[in-house]
Amino acid sequence: MKKGFFILTLFLTVLYSCKNRDQNLNADVEIPVSVEDLKLRHIGEYISTTGTVYPKGDIELRTKITATYFLEKNPETGRNWQLGDRVRAGSLIARLEDKEYVNSIQLETNELNMELMESELKKQESLYEKGGVTLKELKTASINYSNAKTTAENSRLQLEKTRITSPIDGVIVDLPYFTQGSQVETGSTIVKIMDYNIMYLDVQLPEKYISEIKPGQKVSLTNYTIPDDTITGSITQLSPAIDPDTRTFKGNISVSNAGLLLRPGMFVKADILINQKDSVIVIPKNLILSRQRGKTVFVVDRGIANERIIETGLENLTDIEVTRGISVNEKLVTSGFETLSNKSKVKIIR
Repeated sequence: MKKGFFILTLFLTVLYSCKNRDQNLNADVEIPVSVEDLKLRHIGEYISTTGTVYPKGDIELRTKITATYFLEKNPETGRNWQLGDRVRAGSLIARLEDKEYVNSIQLETNELNMELMESELKKQESLYEKGGVTLKELKTASINYSNAKTTAENSRLQLEKTRITSPIDGVIVDLPYFTQGSQVETGSTIVKIMDYNIMYLDVQLPEKYISEIKPGQKVSLTNYTIPDDTITGSITQLSPAIDPDTRTFKGNISVSNAGLLLRPGMFVKADILINQKDSVIVIPKNLILSRQRGKTVFVVDRGIANERIIETGLENLTDIEVTRGISVNEKLVTSGFETLSNKSKVKIIR
C-alpha cells in the first residue's frame, strides 16, 4: 500500500513539473509580427461605377467631287500620313486633282472682277462726296461689288473641295487606302479624325446616391491596360430623373486625357469622390478583426500585443478611418495578428 502511494505521488509530481515547464515555455514564446507606426493620412470615400469613354469630337472627311487622289505628307515626320498621326486644324491630308473642274471655277477671273468692282465702288464713293454721281449710281456700284465678292468667295469654296484638310486638332483613326494618282468617286471616305484630348463618359448611378453626387466632384478613372496610371475627371452633368426599371440616374463625366492614355471606346472604372478627410488615422481594412465586442486591432507596446476595440469613420475599398481606439505613433500590427491574443509576447520583425 505504501509502495503504491509512493509511485502515485512520484507520478503526480513529475506530471505537475512537466505541466509547469510547458506553461513556462509557452509564456516565454515571442510571436513574430510586423508593425508600422501610425501616421495621419488622407482618405477619400468613393462611389464606383463603370462605362465606355467617347471622344470630345470626331469627324469623317469625304470627297465632294470625283477626282484624282494624292495623299499628302505629314510635315512632322516627312512621310505620308498614317494611322495614329496627330493632326492640327488646317492640316492638308490629301489633294484631289481635276483640271477641268478647276478651270470651270474661274477663280482668277472672279477675283479680278471683284477687284475691279471694288475700285469702281471707291471711285463712285469719292464722286458722290463731291456731288459727281447720284445715290442710285453709288448703290449700283455697291451691289456690283457685293455680287462680285460673293462670286469670288463661292469660287474659293468650290476650289476647297480639291483639298482635304482637317477642321480639328486630333488623331487619325481611319485612313482608307487609295493608290496615289487613282480616281476616287464623290462621297468616298478619305480620313477619320478624333479629338480625344478631352473625353466623356456616361454612367448610371444608384438612386441612393442622388443627394451625395454633385456637379464638379472629382472622379478617378482606371483601365486594366494602364494599371499604374489614374486619369482624373469631374462630374459635369446629372439627370434629376430616376429610371424606374434600374433605379438609377444618369451622369456625365468629363475626362482630362492630355497624355492620350485613354483611347476612344475603352471600358473604364470610375471612382467618384463624395467625401474626404485630411490628417486622420487611416489603416488597411484587412487588419481589422471582428469580435463579439466590436472591431479590434493589435498594437505593440514594450514587446506586448494589446488588442484594442476601435471605432471607424470614412472608408473605401481598401482603407478605413479610425476615429477612436488607437493613437498616432503607436505601433500597429500589420502581419502575424491572426494568431495573437491579448497580452501576447511578440517579436517585431518589421
